[in-house]
Amino acid sequence: PEAQLDRFMFKMSVGYPDRADEDEILARRIVRKKDAVDVDVITDPARVVAMQQACEDVYVDPAVRMYMVEIVARTREDPRVLVGSSPRGSQALLKTSRAAAALRGRDFVTPDEIKAVAPIAISHRLILKPEHQIKGLETQEVVTDILRQVPVPTV
Repeated sequence: PEAQLDRFMFKMSVGYPDRADEDEILARRIVRKKDAVDVDVITDPARVVAMQQACEDVYVDPAVRMYMVEIVARTREDPRVLVGSSPRGSQALLKTSRAAAALRGRDFVTPDEIKAVAPIAISHRLILKPEHQIKGLETQEVVTDILRQVPVPTV
């Protein structure tokens, strides 16, 4: 299971709909009488490729890159963690922080992007020691603690 979880770029929880929204979901399902939904086309393959390239073109300063490496390395050293993030976590952090910078209209990554995406890019890759799982500790808390501890580079 650890290797399978490590293959996902990030994990996000969208929660559950409230009762009224869930009722609306059921009402729409009854009217449609099928599971298929109509989807509006909002882009084309060429534009998707262009957006991917724009993310790849976002600059990452070596000091910022080492900040990512340090964050991921600390997941392997944290005493609460049984299994830390693999290098795939570093790669996911790189890709998602570049995308976050591009979405913010920047052509370079700042530590703010890394802080924003690290919990969703890394936390699902960690396995806590059983004694910490029993206490109810969440892996996102560990990542948040690590983000507080790692010195932020100045670039």
